Amino acid sequence: MLSKRIQTALAGSSAIRAMFVEGKELAAKVGEENVFDFSLGNPATPAPESLKQAMKDLLDDMDPLVLHGYMSNAGYEDVRAAIAENLNSRFGTDFTWNNIVMTVGAAGGINIVFKTILDPGDEVIVFAPFFGEYKSYAANFDAAVVTVAPDYKTFQPDLDAFAASFTEKTKAVIVNTPNNPTGVIYSDETMTKIGEILRSKEEEYQKEIYLISDEPYRELIYDGAEENFLTKYYHNTIVGYSFSKSLSLPGERIGYIAVPNEVTDAEQMLAGIEVANRTLGFVNAPSLIQKAAAACVNEKTNLEFYDKNRIDLYEGLKKLGFTCIKPQGAFYLWLKSPVEDEAQFVAAAKKYNLILVKGSAFGCSGYVRLAYCISNDKINRSLDAFAKLANEYGLGV
Repeated sequence: MLSKRIQTALAGSSAIRAMFVEGKELAAKVGEENVFDFSLGNPATPAPESLKQAMKDLLDDMDPLVLHGYMSNAGYEDVRAAIAENLNSRFGTDFTWNNIVMTVGAAGGINIVFKTILDPGDEVIVFAPFFGEYKSYAANFDAAVVTVAPDYKTFQPDLDAFAASFTEKTKAVIVNTPNNPTGVIYSDETMTKIGEILRSKEEEYQKEIYLISDEPYRELIYDGAEENFLTKYYHNTIVGYSFSKSLSLPGERIGYIAVPNEVTDAEQMLAGIEVANRTLGFVNAPSLIQKAAAACVNEKTNLEFYDKNRIDLYEGLKKLGFTCIKPQGAFYLWLKSPVEDEAQFVAAAKKYNLILVKGSAFGCSGYVRLAYCISNDKINRSLDAFAKLANEYGLGV
């Protein structure tokens, strides 16, 4: 018999993945070119050519027993140094290789941080809408997620609700900006206030409370917005990063954790994260892609591609009468369902071969997420299908 924990996980299996599977099944019936699948945040631009060349060079020039062998659980020192130097040059941080731990993507990174800091019964505060797997990651360590509602006009966090959400059990807060699923960037004002609230709550409860910044979309920003690094707002900030989006490498599962020296007992925290990396079974991040990613830390994905998709989809949907939040970053668009039950809206969209993800999967019902990391041709052809869907709900008339 399956464990109770995995039975619970199966019951709450990812709605995003479920819609992705439905999209594949529909494509098999009507043809992939006729399905407008906005379900999965799978990058639609190729990895940089320099990454391919770096991998070839490594395979040709490096001792294979070293390249494919074990290393420190925290990763290669030279890779960690390259990442530290890159962050220092861009954000004015003061990292050395000791502050960086290479991880199996951002998901692996969050899990090893959680294993390091969470005890059973602890609480992790998240800002809705949020990446639904945060609940699963907290549950892995018998902790609970506490959801804070957004300001529904801006989809910035409701900071009064945030301040009221702390208890004696609060151990961490997760911030994801640019946000999945809204594409909203949390403003400097928002982050400054979050830092102030966290400091006051640490003083009130006389314990460490950690801010975990989940940053896979840090470089995917538009309209002149500046990249941000959140350690400047609060001393107990731990950064989790993935190269999945910035270098279009989701299947390679490569990322890192950055722990500033300002974090309370930073040396012990880093040692705990390194041990968690081993004892959770990751052992170390994949060796070849560590080295290749380090050679490409200054590379970025094709932002112009995503920006054109963003504008074409947002403006097209607005013209059809839909209400949506204009994305500032990432590659997601957050659309308000024209009916209260967004599951009904998602089901109606399938009649026109539109695959959307319901907002309740992100802790925020009444909305749907569209991942616009598909071809621009499909973006524009999808608007005819959206027009039919809009007509069904009496929009734009």
